[in-house]
Amino acid sequence: MPTSAALPLPADPHSYARPTEVSVRHLMLDLSVDFRTHILSGEATWQLQDLSEAATLWLDTRDLQIDAVSVGDHKHDTSTTWELGQPDAILGQSLRIALPAGTSQVTIRYRTAPGAAALQWLTPAQTAGQQQPFLFTQSQAILARTWLPCQDSPGVRFTYEATVRVPSHLLALMSAENPQMRNALGEYHFRMTQPIPAYLMALAVGDLAFTPLSGRTGIYAEPITLPTATSEFADLDKMVAAAEELYGPYQWERYDLLVLPPSFPFGGMENPRLTFVTPTILAGDRSLTSLVAHELAHSWSGNLVTNATWNDFWLNEGFTVYFERRIMEKLYGRPYADMLQVLGHTSLLHTLAELGPASADTHLHLNLAGRDPDEGLNEIAYEKGDYLLLTLEHLVGRDELDAFIKEYFARHRFQSMDTASFLAYLRRQLLNQHSGLEEKLQLSAWVDAPGIPTVAPPVTSERFTLVEQARQDWLDGTPATLLSTKGWSSHEWVHFLQGLPDPLSSDKLAELDAAFQLTHSGNSEILAAWFPHTLAAGYHPADAALESFLTRVGRRKFLVPLYKALLAAPDGHERAQAVYTQARPNYHSVASGTLDVLLGRS
Repeated sequence: MPTSAALPLPADPHSYARPTEVSVRHLMLDLSVDFRTHILSGEATWQLQDLSEAATLWLDTRDLQIDAVSVGDHKHDTSTTWELGQPDAILGQSLRIALPAGTSQVTIRYRTAPGAAALQWLTPAQTAGQQQPFLFTQSQAILARTWLPCQDSPGVRFTYEATVRVPSHLLALMSAENPQMRNALGEYHFRMTQPIPAYLMALAVGDLAFTPLSGRTGIYAEPITLPTATSEFADLDKMVAAAEELYGPYQWERYDLLVLPPSFPFGGMENPRLTFVTPTILAGDRSLTSLVAHELAHSWSGNLVTNATWNDFWLNEGFTVYFERRIMEKLYGRPYADMLQVLGHTSLLHTLAELGPASADTHLHLNLAGRDPDEGLNEIAYEKGDYLLLTLEHLVGRDELDAFIKEYFARHRFQSMDTASFLAYLRRQLLNQHSGLEEKLQLSAWVDAPGIPTVAPPVTSERFTLVEQARQDWLDGTPATLLSTKGWSSHEWVHFLQGLPDPLSSDKLAELDAAFQLTHSGNSEILAAWFPHTLAAGYHPADAALESFLTRVGRRKFLVPLYKALLAAPDGHERAQAVYTQARPNYHSVASGTLDVLLGRS
């Protein structure tokens, strides 16, 4: 099916770009990676689409050293005038480039700053193998501008090709067609023929190896991590097939995973063709692979149809969470997916309580102008967005909702979507087909009001009902060793721990720990649910493991609540500062930026 005409989009409050005047359409990138200076240097050549005969190209930058700008092709290029705007703490600086009449191509020679916010430079000691350095990028939400002069708005798409030079003993990968082995020169060439927004630009360089899982899926990781990762993600091709059965063909050719060192700030990042994932999901029992299903689902929701601005972030994440759980249900059954839904609902309730019952930040459609868009990266977009779709499923049935979603992805592929346009499409294609459906759904209450509308159906899990009974039995005096926990997944253990009252006595926690070795669990989700209880109770046998976890793991989802719990503990402020001083060099700027504020370092 052909895509529909691109929709007119709202202005992006987080970009200086003026794509309605001059828009970028293709990037030719040439970069050298210097691990000694922590600098990327080279040039970005943009092919342009002039929509209004404008005399200026507006790009986004932040902390870039611009050395020269020229127009025309490389054989006949000429210098042109350019100017950087006043710096803004969030947005960086505009780069305004004068365009002589007829200009179709602009080349910018530049260098990144050693502290570029998107770039995480790791020493060998910070990697799994501890032999070679490592570099990875994290461009979402507006950090692409710290390593690439670009129109850094999710509403602007471009194709790209790149040449990247790295030390010859390391492998370079991008969100593009990728090599599967090193070459002797350390020079790698990349091509991305599907148009993507700047936040999906990605680069990783390190001691990496590859194992194929099927003709279109495989795993990249450090050699020491690769066997474990290959086993953990053995169902990857089944996930892709399940996703296609639900919502149509996978449009990106290959789907590979890159397992990063532990300092990666997120669970995963849906870079096209090459999802970045945290090693904290390597649980040994495939129990945390719903995160991979989530990133895979982004290949439709987010990468294929993209939020137009970060105020519309729920359009990326709400659909993706719903899609993720449908994939997991298809692979592992409804009871498994129900556990994920209940855990997500618990997280949503916690976020609503933190933000407050009347907070505008609990609306699906946000107003983030003047703020870092990372402030919208919370459970509202993810879980409230999913809950809206779950409610719609409850009202119209799965078959009709699935047909709507499949058509939505097909009709708007490789385009951006804002909230107003989506609501108009939803009304036209689905709601108006049923008398009174919009009122039953309480659509405006989901999108432009706080909290959870009353129409939302309850979420339950039969497996969690058994967990809750075991938890109550233990609280009522049944010895921990007599609880029926055999075969519990990570999700059941997390639900058990999240429902415990605080504070429990150290003796009660010691009993649990002796029975189930929770302090030394190899599962990061279990540890993240366990440590707040140990801190509240002053259970000191877990202190060393907690500090090791905070120093080793950079995933913001774990760090923020654990530092909050540590700060709330007796003498916790001093302990938190000491741990953070040691751990901060291991964290990506996405994590340290949040934690600096929390710990009073900003």
